[in-house]
Amino acid sequence: MVPVPRSHRRRPDPPPRGLLGAGVDRSVSGPDGDWVVRELRGATSTKTYRCPGCAQDIPPGVPHLVVWPSRGTFSAGDGASERRHWHRACFSARGRRGTW
Repeated sequence: MVPVPRSHRRRPDPPPRGLLGAGVDRSVSGPDGDWVVRELRGATSTKTYRCPGCAQDIPPGVPHLVVWPSRGTFSAGDGASERRHWHRACFSARGRRGTW
């Protein structure tokens, strides 16, 4: 039996953190104020949430946004209790539907 040389191919780099689940936080400004927005992929969502824009459920496994007021760090008293899970389209249309 002839030995087969090993492949010296490099492993592909893992995808950036934002593509795996919890995305990178970004700031969004609008007439209703400044918001911190985090995009969640479906794989990281394990609970059912109620979207404040349409009052419909966001079931586990569905990509959506987590949004909270932009006023400092993410800790109790600084927006943590004000986090809301939104459908992407509902958050984009929030100015036409009113505020939560």
